[in-house]
Amino acid sequence: MKRLARILLLIPALYLLTIPAFYAHYSYSRPCKGIKITIADSARYHYVTRREIRNSITNSNGNIVGKPVKDIRLADIESSIEKYRELKHAEVFMSIDGTLHVYADQRNPIMRIIPDSGGDFFMDSEGVVVRNRNLYTPRLHIAGGNITITQTMLNGVSVLDTSIHNSILKDIYPLVRYINGNEFWSAQIDQIYVDSRNEIDLVPRVGNHLIHIGSAEDFEGKLRNLRAFYDKVLPEVGWNKYSVINIAYRDQIVCKKR
Repeated sequence: MKRLARILLLIPALYLLTIPAFYAHYSYSRPCKGIKITIADSARYHYVTRREIRNSITNSNGNIVGKPVKDIRLADIESSIEKYRELKHAEVFMSIDGTLHVYADQRNPIMRIIPDSGGDFFMDSEGVVVRNRNLYTPRLHIAGGNITITQTMLNGVSVLDTSIHNSILKDIYPLVRYINGNEFWSAQIDQIYVDSRNEIDLVPRVGNHLIHIGSAEDFEGKLRNLRAFYDKVLPEVGWNKYSVINIAYRDQIVCKKR
């Protein structure tokens, strides 16, 4: 009787051990039935399309639909997708039904960069610079002027990295993050311009004047003073009275009349 009980207990245990192995072997041997591509934030940004990702998979691995799952190199597919600098992360996996799943996480752009030397770029929330391939251009604050984009940056190294030296983008990055996070300044500031002395000007949307901020040092204090000037002085004298509002000096505002 005890022997029979042990046999009866052994059967479900063997079942639990063999069935997963059977399904794993079955899934590994079956053909790929299709590709499903998911791009995060695809409704907001369109830096990389599903067609591009599908073409990248085909170009590097051939037509994988119908190919046995065991012959599909997932690591190679993932590497081919990660060549797009516009993507922060890419993950590739095969589901049990034979579908290849691709999940791509796009970078979050905070600024568009158009240097005087040429080119069109975006910077993301991590300080990574990528080329604008003109698939989609969201409305962002634009930084222009004397800005240098190096090959190291285009290789995916953040401007915040210690290996990036003497780049004005290190100063512009926190300034733009602050502007984007402030409801008033985000609506008021249109462009950031870097002159030949690496000093910063802000171009507002309202008012026919230029805001000279100088260096990015203590930019929060400078903008706080400017906001008080906007609230108390400009409504009295008019928004177009001055051509330049200079806030480069600590606790001073120097204006040039039109």
